Amino acid sequence: MKSSLWIGLAVAALLGLLGSVYVVREDQTGMVLNLGKVVRADIKPGLHFKVPLVESVRVFDRRFQVLDTAPARYFTAEQKDVSVDFFAIGRISDVRNYYRATGGDAALANARLAPIITDSLRNQINSRTLQQLVSGDRSELIANQLTGINKAVKELGMEIIDLRIKQIDLPTDSQVINDVYERMRAQRKQEAAKLRAEGEEQSLTIRAQADRDSTVLVAEAERDAQQLRGAGDAEAARIYGKAGSADPSFYAFYRSLEAYRGSMTDGNGVIVLDKNDPFLQYLKSDR
Repeated sequence: MKSSLWIGLAVAALLGLLGSVYVVREDQTGMVLNLGKVVRADIKPGLHFKVPLVESVRVFDRRFQVLDTAPARYFTAEQKDVSVDFFAIGRISDVRNYYRATGGDAALANARLAPIITDSLRNQINSRTLQQLVSGDRSELIANQLTGINKAVKELGMEIIDLRIKQIDLPTDSQVINDVYERMRAQRKQEAAKLRAEGEEQSLTIRAQADRDSTVLVAEAERDAQQLRGAGDAEAARIYGKAGSADPSFYAFYRSLEAYRGSMTDGNGVIVLDKNDPFLQYLKSDR
């Protein structure tokens, strides 16, 4: 009877000891509740004890967590509608506040964090144009938000370490896409008109240069032709003169024949001369 009692006491003691011991891992932080009231928080990793049956333990992951939300829509400074997809990296900084605000529910914590970050980004995006938002320094935009965001999420017992914008899109149901396409078309048309104007200018320049070169070539050819004709005429005159000095009578006869041929080529010419005119002397005699 006594042995059974001792065995029962030993088992009860063992169960009580097991119920009073708990372990917090390196990547966790712990919190002890006494009948639902927080009595100890931010418990460090290691082996710890609690009062069995009366106290309960909750452990939470203290590693960095990624908050990924659905893309939010904003208006830029020129009232352009854009869709911004972002994510935040945060961790639990105060487990007591985190438990009070969310009951330890991570989904509820994310649901409460999302509008805080969305509203904070809205102020920055509303003050920027679409071009500044797309081509600007996004790290500067994020740096301006972290301080204000962390003040707002402090009551949630969380801290946002980093905030990143994944992409900025133009909603398919937004007029912005049509405006962007129209602007792109206008830019392409302007560029095409500029290229055509430059091509036309180059064409006119080339044509003018070609016309000038053509005029110069024709003038130089005409000049060379005149020089060749003059040289030919001079050479012909020299040859005629040499031939005439060798036999003046024959030369006079030949020249008269050339004159007859030239004046009577078509056969319809009428020449009225005196019969003793020297022009007709070779028609009467070859002397």
